[in-house]
Amino acid sequence: MVEILLPACIAFGFALGILSGLTPGLHLNNFAAMLLAVSPQLLALGLSPFQMASIILSASISQTFFDAIPAIFLGAPDSETALTVLPGQRLMLEGRGIEAVRLSALGSAGSVLFAIFLIIPLSWIVSSYNDYLTKYVGILLLAIALMMIKSERGPWIEGQGSWVHWKYKAVAALLFLTSGLLGTFAFDHENLASSPLGLGPQVLLPLLSGIFGASSLLLSLSTETEIPEQKESKIKLSANALAKAVFSGGLGGSVVAWIPGVSPSVAAITARLGATPSPEEFLVSIAGVNTANALFSLVALYVIDKPRSGAAAAIQELMALDQSTLIQMIIIVVIVAAASYLTCIGAARLAGRAISRLNYRLLCLGVLLFLVAMTYAFTGLFGLFIFFLSTVVGLIAPVAGIHRTHAMGVLMLPLILRYI
Repeated sequence: MVEILLPACIAFGFALGILSGLTPGLHLNNFAAMLLAVSPQLLALGLSPFQMASIILSASISQTFFDAIPAIFLGAPDSETALTVLPGQRLMLEGRGIEAVRLSALGSAGSVLFAIFLIIPLSWIVSSYNDYLTKYVGILLLAIALMMIKSERGPWIEGQGSWVHWKYKAVAALLFLTSGLLGTFAFDHENLASSPLGLGPQVLLPLLSGIFGASSLLLSLSTETEIPEQKESKIKLSANALAKAVFSGGLGGSVVAWIPGVSPSVAAITARLGATPSPEEFLVSIAGVNTANALFSLVALYVIDKPRSGAAAAIQELMALDQSTLIQMIIIVVIVAAASYLTCIGAARLAGRAISRLNYRLLCLGVLLFLVAMTYAFTGLFGLFIFFLSTVVGLIAPVAGIHRTHAMGVLMLPLILRYI
């Protein structure tokens, strides 16, 4: 019976990850909370805690592959894919949306293989220096924020003069502080968010959906955007550039999983500093960050007994990890990653054929209304208020001509204030 139930649980979790990945605004944490709520009944039916944990683990991995599809084709991100919206949509508007998803899937799959080799050395390092690491999280994030702002140069326009870059740096700093203060306000008043569905408050939904989703959709609605036919274009990244992007994403996701409260998007920003990656490289890198982070959240739970993600917290509620269990779960991660890679590419082809046949303005309007409905369903009227403010903040970057990554202050500034 065990041999039959475990593959079924893995397949069920894989399907849940596809559903949560493809549905804007729906996060794996929702499914994890539901599974925990019905865990007594599932245990009574004969499922073991390990089998239930395998459902959550499988879903957490497959979601990191499939959430790139709505981010690229619809511009509707979640907290992990927020930064993929602009590079992914840029390729989609060039008729290379399928290629963009393939790049993202390559980054996710490659990061799993790379991250496995980091498990032993990183586990040893973190177990030895974990207290020292967490002590300086705030200073590290502050340094990253300053480097982000310093690297902003704005668009190059002939005749502007050399001092114009300081204007863009000032606007970048303003956007970082504005988004950060909005995030701080939202998290401090999270108790005001009440879901009509009775679910736990999730202020990240209106924050990130407004800044990175709704603002992009409004810009698309204000222009006569024509979606070209999405073709099976060949990946143009060289093997060296692809390997470099997988390395930076896998390393960033593996490291950030140990740091309390730091999101994969912050790791992606860190990986981006010191270079100006192409949209292709950035898609590979951010996907690698997300999937490696999902794997190492599990490893961190075993090594330091502290959950660093919603999925890891749910697994901790179900069972205690030992070395044998961890090895089995890593095998599950590899199996699910392989299945997700193949299935994601097929789903991208279907999405590519569908998107070019649709009225894009009506599609953008539909997604925008869907995000509003999801925001109300999960966070109520307070969430709608935050959604409106975050949408306004999200328009600053494209209007000013600076990188939208500075709006990640919405997550970084609250963490900086918390840890410094």
